[in-house]
Amino acid sequence: MKSFDYFKKGMKDAIPICLGYMAVSFAFGIQASEAGLSVLQATCMSLMNVTSAGQFSSLELIMNQATFAEMALLQFIINLRYMLMSAALSQKLSTKTGTLHRMGIAYGVTDEIFGVSALVKGELKPAYSYGLIITSVVGWVFGTFMGAFAGQIMPQRLISCLGLAIYGMFLAIILPEAKVKKPVMAVVISAMVMSTVFTYTPVLKSISSGFRIIIVTVVVAALASVFAPVVETEGGQESA
Repeated sequence: MKSFDYFKKGMKDAIPICLGYMAVSFAFGIQASEAGLSVLQATCMSLMNVTSAGQFSSLELIMNQATFAEMALLQFIINLRYMLMSAALSQKLSTKTGTLHRMGIAYGVTDEIFGVSALVKGELKPAYSYGLIITSVVGWVFGTFMGAFAGQIMPQRLISCLGLAIYGMFLAIILPEAKVKKPVMAVVISAMVMSTVFTYTPVLKSISSGFRIIIVTVVVAALASVFAPVVETEGGQESA
């Protein structure tokens, strides 16, 4: 296959991702508008970050005028998994793949793009990755633009209602796994309990929201890794 053929295949495989991203990023655009970001600011954030969890978590910090150090540390922790994904994908690239191509592919490493890329049989072609990334990012950025634009023109009451969409999305992601995996349920409950403690305890509630998220994330993840590590079985399956 020629490079353009790989590129077209990547674009085709990314259509479901693009559609899903549009729905999620529309909710992000609404939330960004509520946080006081302009349409341009929200759109640029999505274009330059392409990380749903990182972007959503940053909005509260922006509203609370958190320091750059808090923002940087929070993004580092939340997006740390992308380093592991990038390292895994680098093993599928040809040794002849140059640094610029590797940097271009790294820009678009998300959970969904990684999942599709990891299933590619044989060598991962940069052209295929670019097709995946461009199509997916277009959906993410366009959804953000539409959400932020809608947030500027719609009544505040309707914006608040649409803002609840993100909480529904998170519940849809968490609940199915929590129902069948006790460790996931334990992680969710532990995070909720710790967040509640930090919110209402006299001394702890003085800690900024950014560092609260960082502390809860690190502590709960560390406890989960100790008490419910993921073990690879003989068949290559992973179990907690």
